[in-house]
Amino acid sequence: MNTKKGAAIGITVITLVIAGILAASLRERGRLRDEFAGFIVSYGTGRWTRPDTIVELRRSIAAYERRIARHVQSAARSANYWKLLGIRLQQRGLHGEALEAFQRAIDLAPEDPTLHYHSGVSAAITAKSFHLFPGRDMTDRVQHFALAEQAFLRAIELDDRYLRPRYSLGVLYVFDLDRPEEAITHLERVLEISRGDIDAMFVLARAFYMTGSFQEAVNMFDRIIVLTRYEQTRISAQNNREIVMRRIHGW
Repeated sequence: MNTKKGAAIGITVITLVIAGILAASLRERGRLRDEFAGFIVSYGTGRWTRPDTIVELRRSIAAYERRIARHVQSAARSANYWKLLGIRLQQRGLHGEALEAFQRAIDLAPEDPTLHYHSGVSAAITAKSFHLFPGRDMTDRVQHFALAEQAFLRAIELDDRYLRPRYSLGVLYVFDLDRPEEAITHLERVLEISRGDIDAMFVLARAFYMTGSFQEAVNMFDRIIVLTRYEQTRISAQNNREIVMRRIHGW
């Protein structure tokens, strides 16, 4: 009997606690609506000064909250749709159309670093594809390389530990824009976070070589030789190391 009574009391207590939490949540929601309504009134004209205006606004805010939530969800779904479409187009090599899709996605979700990274990849590939056909200059090529650089930098700005845009920026500076000195910081950052990234090591060694830092390039190739598990990669690093050593000693 006592057990049943205790259980009943326990259920009652839990029910009261839940009811209290719900009531507090409703009060907090009502408070936020009042604050929002007051904010709107404070930026209105003189005719929005009656006390009952806040009450009416509070009711309107409550009525439109669900509609706003649906709109937000719809916008998020649209951003995901354009993002997925862009990645699918990118995978198929349709980088011009992929860029358009990523732009649509960025318009909806401008603080998603992956969108900026993927748009940078497609912009860089598109830039390399421009040729001097009759009547065409190199303006499009220059603009797309600039777009790629800007996109990678924005992705890094949004997420400092996002390594793909840092690596891609290093490749862009070394192999496409002939600005290897600017690649070094980004590639060193990649290796701070991902110490075994062999691809980043190769690009960084190239950047060191291009800037005349030959010993640093040798050191990087030595690091690759020690770390890699693949014989072909080791041979490539050894061959490149030999080239740099010849440059150092004038062989």
